[in-house]
Amino acid sequence: MSPGWLAGGRDDDSDDRMAMIGQGQLFPDDLPLPPGDDVGYRGPTACAAAGITYRQLDYWARTGLVVPSVRGATGSGSQRLYSFRDVLVLRVVRKLLEAGVSLQNIRAAADCLRVRGIEDLAQVTLVSDGSTVYECTSDDQVIDLVQGGQGVFAIAVGRAVQDMRGQLSQLPTERPERPGHTGQAAVGHPRDELANRRGRRSSA
Repeated sequence: MSPGWLAGGRDDDSDDRMAMIGQGQLFPDDLPLPPGDDVGYRGPTACAAAGITYRQLDYWARTGLVVPSVRGATGSGSQRLYSFRDVLVLRVVRKLLEAGVSLQNIRAAADCLRVRGIEDLAQVTLVSDGSTVYECTSDDQVIDLVQGGQGVFAIAVGRAVQDMRGQLSQLPTERPERPGHTGQAAVGHPRDELANRRGRRSSA
């Protein structure tokens, strides 16, 4: 299967490029699984995990580059909610921008990433030759591009997934308001809930 896709960036150190190929273990046992798309993170949390400013977050949402999939801003005082996958895409977009990739190609890449599941994304490495971004799902594809002079910049999406799981695992998530319900139910990670239950039993 050959790689596919769009964009640009430049790095002349081939050793650094090759070091980025390995994705590592997909979901290490010591970290919780990413939450589903029915819960989200508020803007400030998403910004911190993606390494962007709130101004960038707001601009990208308003221009449709990366929109929150859990809940959009629906009026005064409402809070956008970004899924784990949304935050991952925000982080990849930042890295592509820093590499000098054109906005048009970043938009195409972001659109492709948004339709993938987290497990699929964890197997992806994005490789650029300065004008095109290729989506690679195996080490062989990455090596072929690098050896052919097409790999001058790479993003191991799987590494970003693991980093973010560590960052976000202890931060609160929030469910969007459902019809017939008032307010938003904030939820923590299941591991935190188990700890809370143990604490309640021991104090009873």
